[in-house]
Amino acid sequence: MDIKEYFARISYQGSHNKPDLATMSDIFQHHIQAVPFENLSIHCGESIELNLEATYNKIVRKKRGGWCMENNYLLSWVLKTLGYDVTLLGAKVYVAELNAYPDEIDHLLLQVKLDGKSYIVDGGFGMAYQLWQPMELISGTDQPQTPGVFRFQEESGTWYLEKVKRKQWVLNPSTSTSQNVENEVSRRIYLFTLQPRDIEEFRGCNAHLQTAPDSLFVTKSICSLQTADGIRALVGWKLTEMKYNFRDNMDLVEIRILADEEIEKTLKEKFNITLDKKFVPVNTSRLSLF
Repeated sequence: MDIKEYFARISYQGSHNKPDLATMSDIFQHHIQAVPFENLSIHCGESIELNLEATYNKIVRKKRGGWCMENNYLLSWVLKTLGYDVTLLGAKVYVAELNAYPDEIDHLLLQVKLDGKSYIVDGGFGMAYQLWQPMELISGTDQPQTPGVFRFQEESGTWYLEKVKRKQWVLNPSTSTSQNVENEVSRRIYLFTLQPRDIEEFRGCNAHLQTAPDSLFVTKSICSLQTADGIRALVGWKLTEMKYNFRDNMDLVEIRILADEEIEKTLKEKFNITLDKKFVPVNTSRLSLF
Protein backbone atom coordinates (compact mmCIF):
# COMPACT_ATOMS: atom_id res chain seq x y z
CA MET A 1 0.00 0.00 0.00
CA ASP A 2 1.61 3.20 -1.20
CA ILE A 3 -0.16 6.48 -0.40
CA LYS A 4 1.95 8.33 -2.97
CA GLU A 5 0.91 5.86 -5.64
CA TYR A 6 -2.74 6.46 -4.70
CA PHE A 7 -2.25 10.23 -4.88
CA ALA A 8 -0.72 9.84 -8.35
CA ARG A 9 -3.76 7.78 -9.40
CA ILE A 10 -6.14 10.58 -8.42
CA SER A 11 -3.77 13.40 -9.52
CA TYR A 12 -3.65 14.83 -6.00
CA GLN A 13 -0.72 17.13 -5.34
CA GLY A 14 -1.93 18.97 -2.25
CA SER A 15 -0.63 18.68 1.28
CA HIS A 16 -1.61 15.78 3.53
CA ASN A 17 0.28 16.56 6.70
CA LYS A 18 -2.74 17.73 8.66
CA PRO A 19 -5.90 15.58 8.86
CA ASP A 20 -8.40 18.45 8.57
CA LEU A 21 -11.67 18.97 6.70
CA ALA A 22 -10.10 20.93 3.83
CA THR A 23 -7.57 18.18 3.08
CA MET A 24 -10.20 15.43 3.29
CA SER A 25 -12.55 17.36 1.00
CA ASP A 26 -9.79 17.99 -1.55
CA ILE A 27 -8.69 14.34 -1.65
CA PHE A 28 -12.34 13.27 -1.90
CA GLN A 29 -12.98 15.61 -4.84
CA HIS A 30 -9.94 14.27 -6.68
CA HIS A 31 -11.04 10.69 -6.03
CA ILE A 32 -14.52 11.02 -7.49
CA GLN A 33 -13.20 12.81 -10.60
CA ALA A 34 -10.53 10.15 -11.21
CA VAL A 35 -12.08 6.86 -10.09
CA PRO A 36 -15.30 5.82 -11.85
CA PHE A 37 -18.24 4.22 -10.12
CA GLU A 38 -18.56 1.06 -12.19
CA ASN A 39 -19.64 -2.58 -12.15
CA LEU A 40 -18.01 -3.60 -15.44
CA SER A 41 -16.30 -6.61 -13.85
CA ILE A 42 -19.66 -8.35 -13.56
CA HIS A 43 -20.16 -7.95 -17.32
CA CYS A 44 -16.64 -9.12 -18.15
CA GLY A 45 -16.95 -12.41 -16.32
CA GLU A 46 -14.83 -11.23 -13.38
CA SER A 47 -15.76 -11.41 -9.71
CA ILE A 48 -15.61 -8.38 -7.40
CA GLU A 49 -13.55 -9.21 -4.33
CA LEU A 50 -13.93 -7.65 -0.90
CA ASN A 51 -10.21 -7.60 -0.37
CA LEU A 52 -8.24 -4.42 0.24
CA GLU A 53 -5.17 -5.57 -1.66
CA ALA A 54 -7.25 -6.68 -4.67
CA THR A 55 -9.21 -3.42 -4.60
CA TYR A 56 -6.03 -1.34 -4.39
CA ASN A 57 -4.53 -3.25 -7.31
CA LYS A 58 -7.69 -2.85 -9.39
CA ILE A 59 -8.33 0.86 -8.75
CA VAL A 60 -4.84 2.26 -8.25
CA ARG A 61 -2.62 0.08 -10.43
CA LYS A 62 -5.04 -1.03 -13.15
CA LYS A 63 -6.78 2.38 -13.19
CA ARG A 64 -10.23 0.83 -12.93
CA GLY A 65 -13.17 2.02 -10.87
CA GLY A 66 -15.44 0.12 -8.53
CA TRP A 67 -18.70 0.17 -6.63
CA CYS A 68 -19.34 1.31 -3.06
CA MET A 69 -17.65 -1.62 -1.34
CA GLU A 70 -14.49 -0.99 -3.36
CA ASN A 71 -14.36 2.81 -3.54
CA ASN A 72 -15.30 3.46 0.07
CA TYR A 73 -13.26 0.58 1.49
CA LEU A 74 -10.22 2.00 -0.31
CA LEU A 75 -11.07 5.53 0.87
CA SER A 76 -11.32 4.27 4.46
CA TRP A 77 -7.78 2.95 4.21
CA VAL A 78 -6.53 6.21 2.68
CA LEU A 79 -8.13 8.36 5.38
CA LYS A 80 -6.99 6.09 8.22
CA THR A 81 -3.44 6.20 6.84
CA LEU A 82 -3.60 10.00 6.95
CA GLY A 83 -4.75 9.98 10.58
CA TYR A 84 -8.54 10.34 10.31
CA ASP A 85 -11.00 8.62 12.65
CA VAL A 86 -13.02 6.45 10.23
CA THR A 87 -15.95 4.08 10.85
CA LEU A 88 -17.66 1.86 8.26
CA LEU A 89 -21.45 2.21 8.11
CA GLY A 90 -24.12 0.24 6.25
CA ALA A 91 -27.01 1.74 4.29
CA LYS A 92 -30.11 0.58 2.44
CA VAL A 93 -30.52 2.23 -0.96
CA TYR A 94 -33.98 3.58 -1.81
CA VAL A 95 -35.69 2.12 -4.90
CA ALA A 96 -37.92 4.91 -6.25
CA GLU A 97 -39.94 2.69 -8.58
CA LEU A 98 -40.91 0.45 -5.65
CA ASN A 99 -41.09 3.28 -3.09
CA ALA A 100 -39.19 1.00 -0.72
CA TYR A 101 -35.89 0.19 0.92
CA PRO A 102 -34.41 -3.33 0.88
CA ASP A 103 -34.54 -5.56 3.95
CA GLU A 104 -30.74 -5.85 4.25
CA ILE A 105 -27.92 -3.32 3.94
CA ASP A 106 -26.63 -3.00 0.38
CA HIS A 107 -24.36 0.05 0.53
CA LEU A 108 -21.11 0.84 2.33
CA LEU A 109 -20.35 4.41 3.44
CA LEU A 110 -17.97 6.10 5.87
CA GLN A 111 -18.36 8.18 9.01
CA VAL A 112 -15.40 10.42 9.85
CA LYS A 113 -15.14 12.16 13.22
CA LEU A 114 -13.19 15.38 13.06
CA ASP A 115 -12.85 18.29 15.49
CA GLY A 116 -15.90 17.23 17.49
CA LYS A 117 -18.14 16.84 14.44
CA SER A 118 -19.18 13.83 12.35
CA TYR A 119 -19.11 13.74 8.56
CA ILE A 120 -20.44 11.26 6.04
CA VAL A 121 -17.93 10.47 3.31
CA ASP A 122 -19.34 8.49 0.39
CA GLY A 123 -17.25 8.21 -2.75
CA GLY A 124 -19.06 5.14 -4.00
CA PHE A 125 -22.58 6.05 -5.03
CA GLY A 126 -21.99 7.35 -8.53
CA MET A 127 -24.39 8.76 -11.11
CA ALA A 128 -26.18 12.04 -10.33
CA TYR A 129 -26.55 11.26 -6.60
CA GLN A 130 -22.83 11.21 -5.88
CA LEU A 131 -21.80 13.61 -3.09
CA TRP A 132 -19.06 16.06 -4.11
CA GLN A 133 -17.99 16.93 -0.56
CA PRO A 134 -18.16 15.25 2.83
CA MET A 135 -21.48 16.09 4.52
CA GLU A 136 -21.75 17.13 8.13
CA LEU A 137 -24.00 14.72 10.00
CA ILE A 138 -26.76 17.11 11.08
CA SER A 139 -30.48 16.63 10.61
CA GLY A 140 -32.80 18.91 8.66
CA THR A 141 -30.18 21.32 7.30
CA ASP A 142 -29.77 21.90 3.56
CA GLN A 143 -26.17 21.35 2.43
CA PRO A 144 -25.78 22.80 -1.08
CA GLN A 145 -23.17 21.22 -3.36
CA THR A 146 -22.48 21.49 -7.08
CA PRO A 147 -24.71 18.48 -7.96
CA GLY A 148 -27.60 19.96 -5.94
CA VAL A 149 -28.87 20.41 -2.40
CA PHE A 150 -28.40 17.40 -0.14
CA ARG A 151 -29.77 16.97 3.38
CA PHE A 152 -30.06 14.43 6.16
CA GLN A 153 -33.25 13.75 8.12
CA GLU A 154 -32.94 11.79 11.35
CA GLU A 155 -35.85 9.85 12.86
CA SER A 156 -35.43 7.70 15.96
CA GLY A 157 -31.80 6.89 15.22
CA THR A 158 -32.31 6.24 11.50
CA TRP A 159 -30.75 8.75 9.12
CA TYR A 160 -32.14 9.48 5.65
CA LEU A 161 -30.15 11.12 2.86
CA GLU A 162 -32.07 12.97 0.16
CA LYS A 163 -31.29 15.31 -2.71
CA VAL A 164 -33.42 18.19 -3.98
CA LYS A 165 -33.79 17.68 -7.71
CA ARG A 166 -33.16 20.29 -10.36
CA LYS A 167 -35.04 20.51 -13.61
CA GLN A 168 -33.28 19.00 -16.61
CA TRP A 169 -32.88 20.41 -20.09
CA VAL A 170 -32.48 17.30 -22.24
CA LEU A 171 -31.06 18.12 -25.67
CA ASN A 172 -32.38 14.90 -27.19
CA PRO A 173 -35.21 13.63 -24.95
CA SER A 174 -35.23 9.96 -24.04
CA THR A 175 -38.36 8.01 -23.16
CA SER A 176 -36.51 5.76 -20.75
CA THR A 177 -37.23 7.81 -17.62
CA SER A 178 -40.65 7.20 -16.13
CA GLN A 179 -42.87 10.23 -15.59
CA ASN A 180 -43.26 9.78 -11.83
CA VAL A 181 -39.46 9.91 -11.43
CA GLU A 182 -39.21 13.03 -13.60
CA ASN A 183 -41.78 14.84 -11.46
CA GLU A 184 -40.03 14.23 -8.14
CA VAL A 185 -39.14 17.37 -6.19
CA SER A 186 -36.60 15.52 -4.09
CA ARG A 187 -35.22 12.00 -4.21
CA ARG A 188 -34.51 9.80 -1.25
CA ILE A 189 -31.11 8.19 -1.71
CA TYR A 190 -30.60 5.84 1.23
CA LEU A 191 -31.13 5.29 4.94
CA PHE A 192 -28.53 4.25 7.48
CA THR A 193 -27.80 4.04 11.19
CA LEU A 194 -24.60 4.90 13.04
CA GLN A 195 -24.01 1.28 14.02
CA PRO A 196 -20.32 0.57 13.28
CA ARG A 197 -19.84 -2.17 10.68
CA ASP A 198 -17.05 -4.57 9.87
CA ILE A 199 -16.15 -5.31 6.25
CA GLU A 200 -17.11 -8.95 6.87
CA GLU A 201 -20.75 -7.82 7.21
CA PHE A 202 -20.75 -6.80 3.54
CA ARG A 203 -19.61 -10.12 2.10
CA GLY A 204 -23.19 -11.34 1.70
CA CYS A 205 -24.44 -8.32 -0.20
CA ASN A 206 -21.22 -8.11 -2.23
CA ALA A 207 -21.91 -11.64 -3.50
CA HIS A 208 -25.69 -11.14 -3.87
CA LEU A 209 -25.47 -7.90 -5.87
CA GLN A 210 -23.21 -9.45 -8.50
CA THR A 211 -25.14 -12.72 -8.90
CA ALA A 212 -28.87 -12.22 -8.17
CA PRO A 213 -30.92 -12.13 -11.41
CA ASP A 214 -32.92 -9.11 -10.20
CA SER A 215 -29.89 -7.14 -8.97
CA LEU A 216 -29.57 -3.71 -10.58
CA PHE A 217 -25.89 -4.43 -11.12
CA VAL A 218 -26.66 -7.64 -13.01
CA THR A 219 -29.39 -6.07 -15.16
CA LYS A 220 -27.39 -2.91 -15.98
CA SER A 221 -23.75 -2.36 -16.87
CA ILE A 222 -22.81 0.96 -15.27
CA CYS A 223 -19.83 3.28 -15.51
CA SER A 224 -20.11 6.86 -14.22
CA LEU A 225 -17.53 9.53 -13.51
CA GLN A 226 -17.84 12.98 -11.98
CA THR A 227 -16.31 15.75 -14.10
CA ALA A 228 -15.25 19.32 -13.31
CA ASP A 229 -18.80 20.60 -13.84
CA GLY A 230 -21.05 17.54 -14.04
CA ILE A 231 -21.10 13.83 -14.72
CA ARG A 232 -20.80 11.37 -17.57
CA ALA A 233 -22.26 7.89 -17.45
CA LEU A 234 -22.40 4.85 -19.71
CA VAL A 235 -25.32 2.58 -18.83
CA GLY A 236 -25.60 -0.28 -21.29
CA TRP A 237 -25.15 1.44 -24.64
CA LYS A 238 -26.52 4.80 -23.43
CA LEU A 239 -23.96 7.56 -22.87
CA THR A 240 -25.32 10.43 -20.78
CA GLU A 241 -23.38 13.64 -20.20
CA MET A 242 -24.74 16.13 -17.70
CA LYS A 243 -23.60 19.67 -16.91
CA TYR A 244 -24.79 20.77 -13.48
CA ASN A 245 -26.66 24.04 -13.02
CA PHE A 246 -26.17 25.01 -16.66
CA ARG A 247 -28.66 27.85 -16.27
CA ASP A 248 -31.46 28.94 -13.93
CA ASN A 249 -31.16 25.95 -11.58
CA MET A 250 -31.33 23.56 -14.53
CA ASP A 251 -28.98 20.73 -15.52
CA LEU A 252 -28.07 20.27 -19.17
CA VAL A 253 -28.36 16.64 -20.32
CA GLU A 254 -27.15 15.10 -23.56
CA ILE A 255 -27.87 11.44 -24.35
CA ARG A 256 -26.42 9.30 -27.10
CA ILE A 257 -26.89 5.63 -27.92
CA LEU A 258 -23.58 4.02 -28.86
CA ALA A 259 -22.91 1.28 -31.36
CA ASP A 260 -21.08 -1.83 -30.13
CA GLU A 261 -17.89 -0.77 -31.87
CA GLU A 262 -17.88 2.58 -30.01
CA ILE A 263 -18.01 1.11 -26.49
CA GLU A 264 -14.33 0.26 -25.98
CA LYS A 265 -13.14 3.63 -27.34
CA THR A 266 -15.68 5.52 -25.22
CA LEU A 267 -14.59 3.74 -22.03
CA LYS A 268 -11.00 4.71 -22.77
CA GLU A 269 -11.61 8.32 -23.82
CA LYS A 270 -14.40 9.29 -21.41
CA PHE A 271 -13.55 7.16 -18.35
CA ASN A 272 -9.85 6.25 -18.82
CA ILE A 273 -10.76 2.56 -18.52
CA THR A 274 -9.18 -0.28 -20.46
CA LEU A 275 -10.65 -3.72 -19.76
CA ASP A 276 -8.69 -6.98 -19.73
CA LYS A 277 -11.62 -9.14 -20.80
CA LYS A 278 -14.48 -8.97 -23.29
CA PHE A 279 -17.18 -6.57 -22.04
CA VAL A 280 -20.85 -7.27 -22.80
CA PRO A 281 -23.08 -4.19 -22.20
CA VAL A 282 -26.42 -4.83 -20.49
CA ASN A 283 -29.41 -2.59 -19.80
CA THR A 284 -32.55 -4.62 -19.16
CA SER A 285 -33.79 -2.94 -15.98
CA ARG A 286 -36.34 -0.10 -16.00
CA LEU A 287 -34.99 1.37 -12.78
CA SER A 288 -33.94 5.02 -13.18
CA LEU A 289 -30.42 6.11 -12.24
CA PHE A 290 -30.96 9.86 -12.75
